[in-house]
Amino acid sequence: MAAGGRGGVTSCGCKGIRRCLVCERFKENDLPLPREPEVVHHFHYNPEMRVATCKNATAAASFPYPGVFLWLNFISEEEEDELLKSMDKDVWIQSQSGRKKQDFGPKVNFKKRKVRVGDFSGLPMLSHKLVLRMQREPILAHFEPVEQCNLDYHPERGSAIDAHLDDSWLWGERLVTINMLSDTTLTMSVDEGLPEAGLMGAVHVAVQLPRRSLVVLFGEARHRWKHAIHREDIHDRRVCSTYRELSAEFLPGGEQANLGTKLLEVASRYQGAPS
Repeated sequence: MAAGGRGGVTSCGCKGIRRCLVCERFKENDLPLPREPEVVHHFHYNPEMRVATCKNATAAASFPYPGVFLWLNFISEEEEDELLKSMDKDVWIQSQSGRKKQDFGPKVNFKKRKVRVGDFSGLPMLSHKLVLRMQREPILAHFEPVEQCNLDYHPERGSAIDAHLDDSWLWGERLVTINMLSDTTLTMSVDEGLPEAGLMGAVHVAVQLPRRSLVVLFGEARHRWKHAIHREDIHDRRVCSTYRELSAEFLPGGEQANLGTKLLEVASRYQGAPS
């Protein structure tokens, strides 16, 4: 498949069971269909009450849902425009499931648990003021990211990201994402049910992410609940930046504290280019 410009249908970076609209046109008969749970309970997240509220009458009406923090209008329209213009000057690399990406961070082999500085030259310059703003919020106090991943979603590519848990060997407690260009829905899920709420079968909680908002996942939402962006929830081009901090193993007192100190020093230069 031919490579091309930004935003629209160009080429495909899918591997294995991953799929997008581009590869489905060429490999439709070879791609396994995703398996859906037999029973799914659907809830909406209420950020003011911090509860998940039922979408149908057959399940619990609501249950507490800790571990999600939503910051509306974290960036202004002018900042969003500045960030996107800067990103689009760099190359977007084809990624899985119809996404494109730009990585600012160390080289990591999660299977072998190896990490090195590699070509990492720091986070991008425009992120410095955003990180300082994040740190003023108590829940993000002392948040020092050492990785930034920019992702580009587009409905014409069928962009999505499957339900997953982020690594917790290298990455720390808080996952921070800025949502840009369009509203979307972050779907949180547990496949094994929620016995404490009387729910058997899969449970999905839809977290609405308005344009220019920031979302933080921590605690159970970080370690117990998988998160996903479904294809049907991408209606226009969507770009997001996810920031990750180090785990305790790479902080003072940890086994790899020296490497962690080096990664933090490089990240804080804010002179980075995608690697």
